[in-house]
Amino acid sequence: MADPSVPSAQNDTAFLGHPRGLAYLCFTEAWERFSFYGMQSLLVLYMTQALFLPGQMEKIAGMAAYRSAVETLLGPLSIQAFAGQTFGFYAGLVYFTPLFGGWIADRWLGSKRTVILGVLLMTAGHAAMVFDQSFLVALLLLILGSGALKGNIAAQVGQLYSAADERPARGFVIFSTAINIGAVAGPLTCGLLAQIYGWHAGFGAAGLMMLIALGVYLKGLSHLPEEAQRTRHSTPPRKLSAADWRSVGILMIFLVFQVLLGPGYDQQFNMGMVWIDTAVDLQTPFGRVPVAWFVSINSLGTVLGAFAAIGFWRWQVKRGGEQSDNTKMVVGGLLYGAGTMLMAVGSAVQTPGSVSIVFPALSYFITGVAFTWSWPTWLAVVSRYAPRQIAARMMAAAYLVAFFAAIIAGYFSRFYETMDPALFWALNAAACWVGAGLFYLFGPAMTRALAANRDQSQEPAILPDYAAFVIAK
Repeated sequence: MADPSVPSAQNDTAFLGHPRGLAYLCFTEAWERFSFYGMQSLLVLYMTQALFLPGQMEKIAGMAAYRSAVETLLGPLSIQAFAGQTFGFYAGLVYFTPLFGGWIADRWLGSKRTVILGVLLMTAGHAAMVFDQSFLVALLLLILGSGALKGNIAAQVGQLYSAADERPARGFVIFSTAINIGAVAGPLTCGLLAQIYGWHAGFGAAGLMMLIALGVYLKGLSHLPEEAQRTRHSTPPRKLSAADWRSVGILMIFLVFQVLLGPGYDQQFNMGMVWIDTAVDLQTPFGRVPVAWFVSINSLGTVLGAFAAIGFWRWQVKRGGEQSDNTKMVVGGLLYGAGTMLMAVGSAVQTPGSVSIVFPALSYFITGVAFTWSWPTWLAVVSRYAPRQIAARMMAAAYLVAFFAAIIAGYFSRFYETMDPALFWALNAAACWVGAGLFYLFGPAMTRALAANRDQSQEPAILPDYAAFVIAK
């Protein structure tokens, strides 16, 4: 509950009709996403084209031990495969560490100090990325910083409003818009700077934006709510019933289905960057298109897709009924597969180096749209059916989909060099369609079972569905 001394009451309309603190949270997250996606859009190409080359890799502190550990686990890897696996580890752990970030905030530091810690760690990580020698240290700092920041800053959006306030849904929409503005602008800016002035110019821009994010957040601290005092309950929480455990089991099966949708999407940020750089004709009358810009196309697809999907679902309600959550996830999986298959088609119909730029542009846009159908719906399902007494932990577990998908995509990136590109992307698309098929075949019965278990057990977890639309990818 927000501190009443902070201007978070219903009469606080200083920012677009919302509490002033929302402005600081939006701009903090926009600049953080700018830096995160700006750096990530360069990462794989930086490793494969510069950092991991013979004579250069040896300069990285800790690289010998790290590579030895990875190859002991996975076997010998080429430079490109090693870069893909490294990206997979990084992208996966970014979504794993928020489990600990939430725990640290709840138990020790509170959300404000944990967010400050996260921004400081990420700022230090971007600074370390400027130097080749500290590359692994940079990735570690970015992973830890993202873990402290993700979740905790989104939680503060909800804390701005009282329980009787009707504005939180719109507040989260504004917040998610800020996220995606940063996600679009970051790769555009950092990619262009890297292409003109070199890798470190792009990384430096990402670091500068993290400094701005830190300044914005510190300036807005007085407008953010204080954490409520935690008290011990005199009675322990109710134990999970048999129905609760059945719900947990079904949600874990859904998690596996959802993971199948993910590697094709994650692979676009991994070997997709390599494919665009080597297979696509990026020359235009205005110069060469930076590869990083395709990440912005994906984010743009997410932004436009979110507005289109919400509008379509509202139209369906007026026509007699909105699609079920399961149908939405089926549609998301089909779109993931369709977007990924466009890369296979481009590889099949045109020779390397001459693939039309239309193929990756449409591919990345469609998978961005697919994200809006699949990911928020998955979070909504977990929030609706998770047993109330472990709701927060189940929501944290829901994000493990992104962790497993990125790790799996990293592992399968090793086959890109040895397979025909058309076959590689077709197999990634097939995995998405298999996931969609599993949702189609088994999802309706499993969803009915979840509803029945909830009715037998208790009321659903008090986690609003609008939070699922905070698409902080």
